[in-house]
Amino acid sequence: MTSTFVRACDLSELEDDTPKRVELDGTPVSVVKTEGEVFAIHDICSHANVSLSEGEVEDCQIECWLHGSSFDLRTGKPSGLPATRPVPVYPVKIEGGSVLVDVHASLTQES
Repeated sequence: MTSTFVRACDLSELEDDTPKRVELDGTPVSVVKTEGEVFAIHDICSHANVSLSEGEVEDCQIECWLHGSSFDLRTGKPSGLPATRPVPVYPVKIEGGSVLVDVHASLTQES
């Protein structure tokens, strides 16, 4: 299967620890720059149908603002209740100042 990276935003548009919501090929994605890296995670919490981009980022985790579950930006796994299911995380690459994301190649492993 070929990769299908699409442009999400400019790297310069991202502020540290501030999620940016984008929609790529009909998929809501939260793009986050933290700890010197850029991550892309599905923007909808697996527990409640709310945007993760409205939550806080700390220690490479994004917190759902509604019920407080946090998800690891590297794996998508929840670190606490009420969420029990991971959310997809997507491959990211930086080219020429643009952040590219492949929403068709989830890196999340179901456990």
